[in-house]
Amino acid sequence: MPKMRAVVVKGGKGPADAMSIEQIPKPAPSARQALVKIKAFGLNRMDLLQREGLYPLPQQAPETMGVEFSGTVESIGADAEPGFKVGDAVFGLAYGGAYAEYIVVDTGMLIHKPVELSWEQAAGVPETWITASQALNVIGEFKKGHSVLWHAGASSVSICGIQLAKAEGAKAIYATAGSQEKCDFLVNELGVTAAVNYRTQDWVSELKKVTNGAGIDLIVDFIGANYFQGNLDIAAPDGRVVVLGLMSGSQLSNDVDIGQLLFKRLRIEGSTLRSRELEYQRRLRDSMVEHVLPGLKDGTFKVFVERVFSFSEVVEAHKLLETNKTRGKLVCVI
Repeated sequence: MPKMRAVVVKGGKGPADAMSIEQIPKPAPSARQALVKIKAFGLNRMDLLQREGLYPLPQQAPETMGVEFSGTVESIGADAEPGFKVGDAVFGLAYGGAYAEYIVVDTGMLIHKPVELSWEQAAGVPETWITASQALNVIGEFKKGHSVLWHAGASSVSICGIQLAKAEGAKAIYATAGSQEKCDFLVNELGVTAAVNYRTQDWVSELKKVTNGAGIDLIVDFIGANYFQGNLDIAAPDGRVVVLGLMSGSQLSNDVDIGQLLFKRLRIEGSTLRSRELEYQRRLRDSMVEHVLPGLKDGTFKVFVERVFSFSEVVEAHKLLETNKTRGKLVCVI
């Protein structure tokens, strides 16, 4: 059986140092899949959780980490989606397996890589831009003229979401971040209306001031328990809160008051992408090709890659991601 190099976690779960590059069986595509030789793959926070054994994997996912990648089509199944052929430069989203030399993926989740994007940039697009679009438009039902708050504003998903909200006519865009450097980046480079440093400021009070007490129509949150009350406090009447992560945990403190859920007519909805069925993800891919890809090609939308690592530096890359000090994508090249 042909082999390939892939990242393996010793014992199935553990710290970053438990990762190593080993030989594992090279996958073969089914009728609807393509085998892609990977050029680069993007790192995501879910990878850290998966490595630690804290992420519930979808049934379709292999043990190998990684959901977004760029590369070239090496072989293709007989029932593959039309438009793809051997040798095509592509990028895409998978249920897992991108921390490797090769990946098999349904052709319905592949996108032709434009020449305007490098391999490294393309590898950082699928998970982040699709997640941001899903949160903003599908779950959050954003409309032109709404105001939006992106927590973890310098995270890859929020960087994409801020650009999308701006392009789609947001009345105002707010963000929280953990350093003045990140806040300056959000204001000066991404053009948010205001960015609040949650380490030095009371973000709820600050946002109440800048919105003149009106609140915010749509809040996208990755933090969870510690921000639950604050999100209720800053949400505008008929506002929506989309929960994409639980970085501070899922257990609410006893002093949380949910009265505003009723009185403001708020809607809170959690969402994931990786566990969604293939057809749902394919529709999001199609939407990204239509609404995001043109902006990536003409420069309207920017892919912010913080740092590029070699395949052999994947342990170092995970350790950097764990610091929460990055702004933009971390990418590994093979």
